[in-house]
Amino acid sequence: MISGVWLPIVTPFVDGAVDFAGYERLLEHYLGKGVSGVFPLGTTGESPTIDDDEMEALVERTVGVVAGRVPVFVGVGGNATRKVLATLKRLERHRFEGIVSVCPYYNRPSQDGMREHFTRIAEATDRQILVYNIPYRTSVNLANDTLLRLAELPNVVGVKDSSGNLAQSLDLLRQRPEGFAVMTGDDALFYTMLAHGGDGGILASCHVATEGFVGVHARMAANDHHAARAIWSRLEAVVPLLFKEANPMPIKHCVWRQGLITSPECRLPLTRISSGLADELDRALKNAVV
Repeated sequence: MISGVWLPIVTPFVDGAVDFAGYERLLEHYLGKGVSGVFPLGTTGESPTIDDDEMEALVERTVGVVAGRVPVFVGVGGNATRKVLATLKRLERHRFEGIVSVCPYYNRPSQDGMREHFTRIAEATDRQILVYNIPYRTSVNLANDTLLRLAELPNVVGVKDSSGNLAQSLDLLRQRPEGFAVMTGDDALFYTMLAHGGDGGILASCHVATEGFVGVHARMAANDHHAARAIWSRLEAVVPLLFKEANPMPIKHCVWRQGLITSPECRLPLTRISSGLADELDRALKNAVV
């Protein structure tokens, strides 16, 4: 179930409020493009700025629109274990398949602390769990040894690997147990991770070049590396542009330019991209690079 190209979907806003109608249209658009899973309330969805009632409504809308066509894994994480468990409890009436849970950030726990954090989460739910390791944002790196111990828990089924360390990622692919999914969250490493046996990616970039990313995965799964590489060669130049300024500002600009959302606005403290980057992205869209 956990493979392919998963969408960490943006949360559209209009005049500061969540655009729920626009969100539902966006879900339908990307489901039609062939994404394999949907991940609301991640970093790309600006989860730190979402109120509890908005979270409930977004989860409900996501589950309703997706209607079982692909798995839905909701972003449920934080740096206070007790609060994460309370959020899980609050959402348990909704019928989604699993959660993506980020390593605790800011308070910089030890490996033992992170292992205990995720163990408590796993014990509190029967839903599947993808651990999200992104030291760039959290200031802590979940070591492979710790992650592999967590993989012994029956509902810890994989990782969104944004470790930023290719050697660590490749070592994880060599050591992981059967059935444990490794989904890259480092968009620029998508092709490389697939070539080494990764299962897919949870990729903000696939908002902009959905069919390309889906095509790369499909061709790699069919062992047609030459065709996959040809598609990837057109994608890899634009990926850095999409992260040149804070995610999801560049993504939202592109999705807005494509007419898929009404406004590119983000919630403070995020704003809008610079005019220089906007020009670069507009040229990339106009030249059909993406």
